[in-house]
Amino acid sequence: MTTESTAQKSGQPSFIPQFTPKLVTVLKDGYSLSHLRADAIAGLTVAVVALPLSMAIAIASGATPAQGLYTAIVGGFLVSLLGGSRFQIGGPAGAFIVLVAATAHTHGMEGLLLATMMSGAMLMLAGFFRLGTYVKFVPYPVTVGFTAGIAVIIFASQIKDIFGLSLSMPEPGPLLEKLPVLVEALPSASPASMVLAGATILAIQGLKRLNPHLPGMLIAVASAAIIAAVAGLPVETIGSKFGGIPTSFPMPHLPGFSMEKVQAVFPSAVAFTLLGAIESLLSAVVADGMTGRRHRSNCELVAQGVANMGSALFGGICVTGTIARTATNVRAGAHGPVAGMLHAVFLLGFILVAAPLAAFIPLASLAGVLAVVAWNMVEKPAFATLLRASRGDALVLLATFGLTIFRDLTEAIIVGFALGSVLFIHRMSQITKVEAAVPFVAEDRADDDEGARQPYDEKRMNVPDIVIYRISGAFFFGAAASVGSVLDRINDQHKALIIDFSAVPFADATAANVIELLAHKAQKRNIAVFLAGAAPEVRRELSHHGLRPPHVRYEASIESAVAHAQQN
Repeated sequence: MTTESTAQKSGQPSFIPQFTPKLVTVLKDGYSLSHLRADAIAGLTVAVVALPLSMAIAIASGATPAQGLYTAIVGGFLVSLLGGSRFQIGGPAGAFIVLVAATAHTHGMEGLLLATMMSGAMLMLAGFFRLGTYVKFVPYPVTVGFTAGIAVIIFASQIKDIFGLSLSMPEPGPLLEKLPVLVEALPSASPASMVLAGATILAIQGLKRLNPHLPGMLIAVASAAIIAAVAGLPVETIGSKFGGIPTSFPMPHLPGFSMEKVQAVFPSAVAFTLLGAIESLLSAVVADGMTGRRHRSNCELVAQGVANMGSALFGGICVTGTIARTATNVRAGAHGPVAGMLHAVFLLGFILVAAPLAAFIPLASLAGVLAVVAWNMVEKPAFATLLRASRGDALVLLATFGLTIFRDLTEAIIVGFALGSVLFIHRMSQITKVEAAVPFVAEDRADDDEGARQPYDEKRMNVPDIVIYRISGAFFFGAAASVGSVLDRINDQHKALIIDFSAVPFADATAANVIELLAHKAQKRNIAVFLAGAAPEVRRELSHHGLRPPHVRYEASIESAVAHAQQN
């Protein structure tokens, strides 16, 4: 029997369906000229949105605007070509600004490219090991908290360009170190920069209300560039700071490689991988919700990995699925991945044809774009709801939010995930109960349609030498101690202990160890142990830990367990 057929019989998707790009699926379904027309319109629409964003995100990340465009072109093309989402748009993302800027500052541009390439390899491995399925287990308060924290840091990083400040020293990365430097430089604020940044923000928001389909960001940035050039405003531009954008595409080259460098950038690569997986799959889920489609998470991770490696080869920065551009793609009427590929082609055309025009774009207007992005990143209703929902969720949210701002994004995600896990364990342990001396034989009446658990008959409780316990809920390490303390109260007057497992959907190794210790004590006292109603999965877990006859006996129901106990 082949591996593929075995996987299908076991109910698990086989390798080929899991890792077949959505582009192949779309083409197999039939791809007409009308589909191409729809994808071309959507691709152009997304390219118009991605053009200013890619440059703004790259500048905020400590890279050049050209690197942002290279990232969107190479990464965006490969994500759509190989990805498991029908509508995903890849490119540089605001969520990476903090990590990319810190890596570039610490390890230089070659170190950043190496970390990006290593992250690509890790994402590919994560996909092939089918870890994409588990990204969904990141708690919601963690994603809301770190997204809001990143938004605060992004906005703080744009204050210098929004106000046109002249700093006496390089701008610090950490927020608490950055703010005093910015406050000290406030007297050097440029009125022209503030006016352009403010006008850009107002134009974007105004156009969005007037007509959401208009490319508000591009219109606002282009208008700011024209005003600054015609009026001769004394503001910093892409041309004055970066010398413009090259009119040709770079040749691929490998970043500098050494074991020392690999070890140095390894933590950054892990952080890129973790954030990239979360961000890209979250974006794919958003697209699924908008379209009713279903993405292939592991295929998407492999595509994200290839895209990051490809981006690094051409001098680009980190690539991930971008929620805003993906949503724009869906709203623009895209039919499939060809739209994302065409969006990359349109951006390439801009570099080859219109790159000199980018030199006139004021940095203040791009800072205004990122200010709007930061504001939109904060899930304000969700943040407020989680604060009110429960103390546990509020703690996870605020811990992740605070650590993102004041410490480190990776640390924030790890701590937030750990707190969320502890909160889950606590909640699960509270719903796991042990009942003793309860009725245990069903009343003589018809089962209801819902298949609800039947009550026990009190008349059968006059068996003094048989003790019966019923465990309800997941029997796992979080509840094992409390359950074990109850079960351990059995005394020498009893000749049999019956434990009802019919309401236990899951038992782990700790739970099995608790029952095994109990059975060992019962055997020393010549007390028979019966496990009734255990599901096959629960019974298998218990058996793996030595809970097999003659130490314990398995019965299908309480009734049969009582009957056998009375016969002994």
